[in-house]
Formats: sequence, structure tokens, C-alpha cells
Amino acid sequence: MSNEERTTKACRESRVIQTHRVFPTDLNSHGTLFGGKLMSLIDDTASISITRHSRRNAVTASMDRLDFLHPINENHSVCVETYVSGTGRKSMEVFAKIIGEDLVSGDRYLAATCFMTFVAVPSLEKPEKDFTVPKVVPETEEEKMVTSGYEERRKRGLQELAFHEQFSKTVSLDVPWG
Repeated sequence: MSNEERTTKACRESRVIQTHRVFPTDLNSHGTLFGGKLMSLIDDTASISITRHSRRNAVTASMDRLDFLHPINENHSVCVETYVSGTGRKSMEVFAKIIGEDLVSGDRYLAATCFMTFVAVPSLEKPEKDFTVPKVVPETEEEKMVTSGYEERRKRGLQELAFHEQFSKTVSLDVPWG
């Protein structure tokens, strides 16, 4: 059985760590890292995690929860660490831990945490429509804690998706100024 056909994979196999310096062009009007920039960094990093886990293309389905805990200042670094924290048949949840660092003092701080959901899709390389992504196996204490809440987060996410699907049917597409 090849590596990509396994039915389980450890969280560490999908772990990705990206570190970036925060430049003046990355700042919001408060002089800290713009939230949209951080969201982009998280999505980019998480997309690598899910591809490592499933060895398939996938699309971002939702950013389920992003909690900004501490602002990240100019000339600090922002480290985004992601790994797959739960799987359905074709869906994968990714946990992101964002660590800021004052590069001059060396002080590090938890800046944000995030959960995202991706869905694996057929591709030119792997066109079959009937597949299942591997289950995830936690090994560290943090991984065990994070993955233990997956089923509850998934249940809540599916309820919210059903609500938003209904809600979107009532949202007007008319633009009052156009």
C-alpha cells in the first residue's frame, strides 16, 4: 500500500510551519498586522497541510473560527503552524496556531488560533469521485486536546452551514446604488 493510500496519518505528517516578518505594508490603521493578511497566511499554510494529508487537491470550505488573541506589531515575526485535526469522508479540519515574536527581545506570544475546513476534490491527477481521506492520529498532548473536540466542532459547523444555506436564499442581490 502506498503512502497516499493509507487509512490513517499522524498529525505530524501534515504539520506545516511558515514564518514571516511583519513589514509596514502588512499593517492596519492601528499599526499592527492586518487581519486579512493573517487570514491569507493561514489559508496558504493550511492548504499545504491538507494536501500533505490527503495527497489531493482541496478547496477551502470555511474559516470556522479565528480568534485574535494578541496584536502582532511591525518588525515582529508571525509564525503560522498548521496540521490536520480531524477528517470526515472528504472533509478535513485544520488547526492553526499563530505565534508572534518580538525579534529584538525574543519574546514569543500566542497571537491567534484558528480552525478551517477544506474539502478534497477530484482532480486531473486523481479523477475518481469515490474516495475517502485518511483519518488523523494525534500523538502529542496538544494534538490529543485539539483533535478531541473535532466531532463537536463538526456537528456545530454542519448546523451553521445548514443555517447559512437557508439564510443565503433570503439575501438580496440587488445593489441599491447600482
